[in-house]
Amino acid sequence: MSDFLPTGIQLTYLVAASLFILGLKKLGSPATARNGNLVAAVGMLLAVVATMLDQQVLNYEMILIGLAIGSIIGAIAAYKVQMTEMPQMVGLLNGLGGASSALIAVAEFWRLLGSSQPIPLDVNISMLLDVLIGGVTLTGSFLAFAKLQGLVSGTPITFPLQQPFNLLLLGSYLAGSAYLIISPDSLPIFLAVVAVSLVLGVMFVLPIGGGDMPVVISLLNSLSGVAAAAAGFVVMNNMLIIAGALVGASGIILTEIMCKAMNRSLFSVLFSAFGSVSTATGGAAAGASNQTVRSIDPEEGAMMLGYARSVVIVPGYGMAVAQAQHSVRELADQLERMGVDVKYAIHPVAGRMPGHMNVLLAEANVAYTQLYDMEDINPQFEQADVALVIGANDVVNPAARSDVNSPIYGMPILEVDRAKQTIVIKRGMSAGFAGVDNELFYKDKTTMLFGSAKDMVAKLVSEVKQL
Repeated sequence: MSDFLPTGIQLTYLVAASLFILGLKKLGSPATARNGNLVAAVGMLLAVVATMLDQQVLNYEMILIGLAIGSIIGAIAAYKVQMTEMPQMVGLLNGLGGASSALIAVAEFWRLLGSSQPIPLDVNISMLLDVLIGGVTLTGSFLAFAKLQGLVSGTPITFPLQQPFNLLLLGSYLAGSAYLIISPDSLPIFLAVVAVSLVLGVMFVLPIGGGDMPVVISLLNSLSGVAAAAAGFVVMNNMLIIAGALVGASGIILTEIMCKAMNRSLFSVLFSAFGSVSTATGGAAAGASNQTVRSIDPEEGAMMLGYARSVVIVPGYGMAVAQAQHSVRELADQLERMGVDVKYAIHPVAGRMPGHMNVLLAEANVAYTQLYDMEDINPQFEQADVALVIGANDVVNPAARSDVNSPIYGMPILEVDRAKQTIVIKRGMSAGFAGVDNELFYKDKTTMLFGSAKDMVAKLVSEVKQL
């Protein structure tokens, strides 16, 4: 029996890893994402049970108490947190993942420091990397949460000599790590390295604006996985290494997809403080004061929608802020009852986290078959009678296609200006996160419906029902 237990644990880890991979595969599609999440959760349960059966685990009572407390908090959060606040929750979970990995390194250092055996070089390096990545993930994710929650300004925060200060912090970490590799029994130096890692996390996210949060959240998710993999090397746990590597790899792939969707490099997202000042240049911005917009009321908008054959709805962050997703679905249902073909166009970086619009529309029970990615819907805009833009701005700005002087030039956009008519629901004429004026608002085929997304969509529903 004693010989079978280690083998059984490793076999269970293998099954759990297979379920993780299968779950990730299913998460690639909205239609199978829920099942994928369940499959991955079963894999994690198997991994936790197998780890608890390991004879190196000495205190089952504390583990069970921790599991109970965590499960209760998780269940309450799942029921209480609104879908519009999901980016904040994801940020917190990323931070807690980084904290867990860093604490493993701290605990292992403390244990080895109190023993008579020397700290192996590979374990020492793994602990130092785990502290760095986990610490950056912890404080960086918490600051991202604060920005998204409005506790801290969502605009990029910069100060003189910021980058030299960051380099000084990184140099301090490297110097402290080098000292610990030579003399691995210095607790004050180790604690100083931990503190520097935490400060680096704050400095990492501080100059990043709210509009870049989809990329930041995805990157921090990847870092939480890398930290978990490093923790696996610290305690020599194969399951932690595999799970962390999967999260790290999938997160960095998603980060790259987000960057391509904005036509920007990851370096630009992290270090350019994009959106900190008005960067509007070029013809659209310069000539905005000489252009006029055409405004309509809900009754006119309802007539345009109700007598259309095909309508494409483009949700954006304004819809999320107004929590208008249920009203939007009600409008779509009413139009479909009148024989209108309704589709939803989803831009990869619309919102404040990857898949933000998908999550909101799923909460409103919008069918997955109605959701179209940017590459699939763009060729269909020319056949659409009306494109209804709800709270989106930069992701529908034609300047990205036509104005070489625009800071968003080259960014893939939803080409709503190619539709026969475009209705834009927006509170006012303010620029988007990029700080550039939107050419779309001044197009001959564009009409503006000014007001809160939730109020305006509700009025559209009321007017459409009277047609």
